[in-house]
Amino acid sequence: MPKLPERKVGIIACSGEELAEGTVSRLAALKVLHDLRRGRTVTICLPLFLAGGEGDRAFARFHPTITVDGCNLRCAARGTETYSGKPTASLVVSDLLAEAGLPAPAGRRHLNDAGQRAVEITANRLAQLVDQVLGAKGAGEQAAETAASAASDETPVGTCSCGSGLPVTRVPIDGRTVELLALPLIFKQFFESGGRPDDAASAGKLFETVKVYNEVPPGAEPVYREAILLEYRDFCAREGGR
Repeated sequence: MPKLPERKVGIIACSGEELAEGTVSRLAALKVLHDLRRGRTVTICLPLFLAGGEGDRAFARFHPTITVDGCNLRCAARGTETYSGKPTASLVVSDLLAEAGLPAPAGRRHLNDAGQRAVEITANRLAQLVDQVLGAKGAGEQAAETAASAASDETPVGTCSCGSGLPVTRVPIDGRTVELLALPLIFKQFFESGGRPDDAASAGKLFETVKVYNEVPPGAEPVYREAILLEYRDFCAREGGR
């Protein structure tokens, strides 16, 4: 297997501004990111994620995610499930405060005392969920940096996830463009281990590895395999010419 980044937890916070609970969700996420679980978490920009941000969606496909919503509309949780899969865990600020018997916060830009207390409670619960997801293990910051540096210049990488560093490559397959995760990392390992694109066994192993990190639709394996092998041939030609 390629040496991909160790899994951090992605936090997707509500972007709603009409409720104080939306502000609470964002401030709690930032508190966890910068203070409570620094180095173990990254933030994912919800508007960019919903608009089609490649790096953010790729991160959410590979890493566990926790959504933090202000209210029961659960925009962050629903958006994550629609575009990358069901989140590993989710919090709703209004539900959390009701469980604790605390009053609703007030103030959208400047929270009142109840709002500040809500931030503390939400951040602490979020930090607990991060620990549960990661099994109380530390973050892989160095691995993430290695992954980012391994991506080719032509590969778009998300920049809104605070260093998630997962490369996404656009590959033409059967008349459409498909986004595949971690190809430069996989190709790099196979090239360095002597894998040749003209060797059937090596090509098969390469394709099986790509499938670990990317979904291949039923019945589409032959066209995916051919496209990935073509990409790998180009990669080998570039590396061999250096």
